[in-house]
Amino acid sequence: MDKAKVEIIAKLSIPRCVKDIRSFLGHAGFYYRFIRDFNKIARPLTNLLAKDVPFIFDAKCSSAWEKLKLELISAPIISPPDWSKPFEIMCDASDFAIGAVLGQRKDNKQHVIYYLSRTLNDVQVNYTTTEKEFLAVMFALENSAHTYLGPKP
Repeated sequence: MDKAKVEIIAKLSIPRCVKDIRSFLGHAGFYYRFIRDFNKIARPLTNLLAKDVPFIFDAKCSSAWEKLKLELISAPIISPPDWSKPFEIMCDASDFAIGAVLGQRKDNKQHVIYYLSRTLNDVQVNYTTTEKEFLAVMFALENSAHTYLGPKP
């Protein structure tokens, strides 16, 4: 895991508005399939996103916030590759960043092998959605080849 990214997540301050919650859940939501009971954990936070609900960050919200942060930075979320099983690459693109997860299915459950992400430069921000998604695929293939191609003989 990238130490710098882990530190950024670990040092996130408590959200002060709906925009902060939405941003955090948007990033964390990309990894929801790798966090057991993600929706149950995040429920107090997602409740704050409802229309006409006052923003009150109570103890339940604080607990959910800390639990999700812990899940995102905990090493057990990463698994070593099993060279006998096929790899899957899941990609995503937003208006300002691209990300990918290299994973494998083990016992019919998705397991993460490697995370990748980066922000888009000034030119790439203007790409169409399709171009951004394709850029994410190319980024994932180029930067995780050392993992899915396996050890050299």
